[in-house]
Amino acid sequence: MARLSNQEGLAEWLPRRLAEEMPVITVIGDAILDGWWDGVIERLCREAPAPVVQLRRRDFVPGGAANTAMNLAALGARVRFASLIGEDSAGKQLTEKLADGGVDVSCLATHPAMTTTTKFRVSSGGQIMVRLDDCASEVPQEALGSLAAAIPRALDGCDAVVLCDYSAGTLEGPAKDALVEALGPSGQVRRKALLVVDAHDPARWSQLAPDVATPNAEEASRLVATEFPAGAARCPSIEAHAAGLLGASGASAVVVTLDRDGTLTLRSDQASHRTWARPEAEKQASGAGDTFVAALTIARAAGLPLTTSVDFAQAAADVVVHRPGTSVCTTEELARHLGQFADTALTATELAAELAVHRAEGRRIVLTNGCFDVLHRGHTRYLNQAKQLGDVLVVALNSDSSVRQLKGPDRPVNQEADRAAVIAALSCVDYVTVFDTPTPIPLIELLKPDVYAKGGDYTPEMLAETEAVERCGGVVRILDYVAEHSTSAVLARIRSAGGAL
Repeated sequence: MARLSNQEGLAEWLPRRLAEEMPVITVIGDAILDGWWDGVIERLCREAPAPVVQLRRRDFVPGGAANTAMNLAALGARVRFASLIGEDSAGKQLTEKLADGGVDVSCLATHPAMTTTTKFRVSSGGQIMVRLDDCASEVPQEALGSLAAAIPRALDGCDAVVLCDYSAGTLEGPAKDALVEALGPSGQVRRKALLVVDAHDPARWSQLAPDVATPNAEEASRLVATEFPAGAARCPSIEAHAAGLLGASGASAVVVTLDRDGTLTLRSDQASHRTWARPEAEKQASGAGDTFVAALTIARAAGLPLTTSVDFAQAAADVVVHRPGTSVCTTEELARHLGQFADTALTATELAAELAVHRAEGRRIVLTNGCFDVLHRGHTRYLNQAKQLGDVLVVALNSDSSVRQLKGPDRPVNQEADRAAVIAALSCVDYVTVFDTPTPIPLIELLKPDVYAKGGDYTPEMLAETEAVERCGGVVRILDYVAEHSTSAVLARIRSAGGAL
């Protein structure tokens, strides 16, 4: 989220809306109990040159598909969880923690011969020393039958389904058959329920034609049998394989998660959409991908557009990735996360000081400006392109009085406070400021951007700002302009249809 002044509306409204919708969401998949054991190291053991960790704390939390369920409940969904666990102490502990988190566990299948998957992480001084995995060597067929029998009840009347398939054996045999029957294109559940597939191998579920598949970069590379390059070339390479990724997964949209580099959303009929993560120092974080999938699902189930849902999910993932262990993002925490940017007032002088720090660290500054009155796909496409020209994107908004001078007395439709809040919610935007001068030339002279970006309905020669940009050592870049998606075109369509603004 970008930093802007006195903008709390979005931070308060968006999480509250999702919680008020309270969609029924069913999560089905591989459950894990995550153990986080922490202690101090003061000596090596006598038997081998290995450190002795004297444990000080033992924490257990739901992980894997169970963490996705916990995040959904924390964000306000009514969650049902269907999985397969053992009748062991780990299974009992996992069931209790899910129930305490508000998750309906009535569809959890248990079996005495099943081992509940548990991952123990032993750490000291903020560093994970070792991870111990305890899991079933083979899932009993009888246990899979029990899960299959619970699936119809878990899916009954739900608004969305998340399949979490981490290749642990839970979604095999009769369990998979039951899911295919219920969630296939002709299944009763799919006629009204959103389907999100979070799987190590999304191709296993391609016959279900999911609405969204969420592979990470490694999983996406396996889907198309291609090794994607590292660095700046990775996203263009993934985009070049969009058709293959959509075809192999069978999904209407593929959201490729890129860890510290955010996400890339691919659809066959629209331009790709990027988000950018807010990475900090490395911590013992786990499960941010589960949080991302949960937030994306609840946002889509509540009727938000896909790109808005992806931006929302990125913000939720940013909350948990900065905390140690496996954790969830609540609506209150997400509101505070969004609000911390909204509460930070940056004058032009303060913004220049912030950018000086970025520039000293070798980051490339991109500046663009505009009215951004009624946000539409043309805007988001343009801003995503602008972000890719550098490292830090600053959006300068025309003030309300400036918009009236440019567009007429009936504009802007949305006041500058609302326009700033919406622009700041885009993960590609790092800073937002408002200017009240006839042109942004004074701001350009103060900020000295490396790149000044404008829409493709201009040429550099047409812009009064070009001389100032070049005098400050920057360059002007002209980006795509989608005429049919201009604000004026949107308003014209609304007015011609007799709609009220």
